Amino acid sequence: MKVPGMLTLAGLVTGLLIGLMIAGKPIADTALAVAGPVGSLWLQGLQMTILPLVAGLLFSGIVETVAAARAGAMARRTLGIIVGFLAFSAVLGAALMPLLLELFPVPAGVSFDHRADPGKVPGLADFLSSLLPDNVVSAAASSAMLPVIVFVGLFALASTRLADEPRRSLAVLFEGLAGAMMVVIGWVLMLAPIGVFALGLTLGVRSGGAALGALAHYIVLVTAVGTVVMIAGYAIAVLVGRRKLGAFAAAILPAQVVAISTQSSIATLPAMLASSRKLGTAQTTSEFVLPLAVTLFRATGPAMNMAVAIYAAKLAGLELTTGALMAGAFVAFATTFGAVSLPGTISFVSSIGPIAAAMGVPLWPLGVLVAVEVLPDLMRTVGNVTMDVAVTCAVDTGVKDPQTIETIH
Repeated sequence: MKVPGMLTLAGLVTGLLIGLMIAGKPIADTALAVAGPVGSLWLQGLQMTILPLVAGLLFSGIVETVAAARAGAMARRTLGIIVGFLAFSAVLGAALMPLLLELFPVPAGVSFDHRADPGKVPGLADFLSSLLPDNVVSAAASSAMLPVIVFVGLFALASTRLADEPRRSLAVLFEGLAGAMMVVIGWVLMLAPIGVFALGLTLGVRSGGAALGALAHYIVLVTAVGTVVMIAGYAIAVLVGRRKLGAFAAAILPAQVVAISTQSSIATLPAMLASSRKLGTAQTTSEFVLPLAVTLFRATGPAMNMAVAIYAAKLAGLELTTGALMAGAFVAFATTFGAVSLPGTISFVSSIGPIAAAMGVPLWPLGVLVAVEVLPDLMRTVGNVTMDVAVTCAVDTGVKDPQTIETIH
């Protein structure tokens, strides 16, 4: 499935430039009358896939995580570190991005005016009362993302206690659901150059040159959040993995270069194994932990996904409450277990859409931001690769006598 990332970016730039040129002219009203419905229709195509896609991915991800935890002491230590850091990453994004926006506000004059109702921003009481749905069907029908995610998570955990045959049947069902939704969202994203062009034209007419400044501002701030996560990888390697900072930096650099060139953690796996060998990590540890981390661990995901959703809220003119940030952080943490190594635009929608929905943030700012995801996605991959090797060092230090464990591929 190939998503036209560069064409989407070109569509955004072209739409913005045309919008800038016709702003204030009589033709602008006619252009908005056409571009508005086109952009809205494309966004609705994205939105209809989010809930079933998240349900399928989350169920499969939790089942795989539980299965991995049964592989032995090394697996449990690895997953303990992974789960702990993912929770930290979600909280980091919820705390750091509002601070960055306070210090470096969105450029003045940006208007993402849209006819869609942004929904209610949940307060603290709303967050607590919505954790468990009284009726999961009505919750799903009303796109109440948080209770649906809690239900699917509990359902997935319960399925791991079933006998083999019904457990496999449920796993296949949800795997098929996720796969079918991937195909649908792939079709919708094939039309992204058209949809994003329409959204970009609307933005250009209403915001003028400030729109370009806002997109550059967004890229810098979201990348900064990812950089903090990457730096945490160096800290874990030194403090928990007991490696020297210079040695870790030198060993991880080739893997980071490969990560930038491939934009894929899976494609960087051989380079990560080589980095681990340079750091003196036991072969049994690196050959077990790294494939597991590549499969389950998206270190930058919760923090950077929260950063994107918070920025989208700011563009939509919403003030997020503590309850909204808590709901977003919880969803960012939970949905990470359903993350997969897909093109950045698909994972962007499947990961950030649920966070935005849980926080009461409309989807339409994401329709524009997805076009420039190709740049922050570089930081995501480099940060994930750095953290994968750091976690391998930490596990290796904690396992005194690594036992021979079957490598997970």
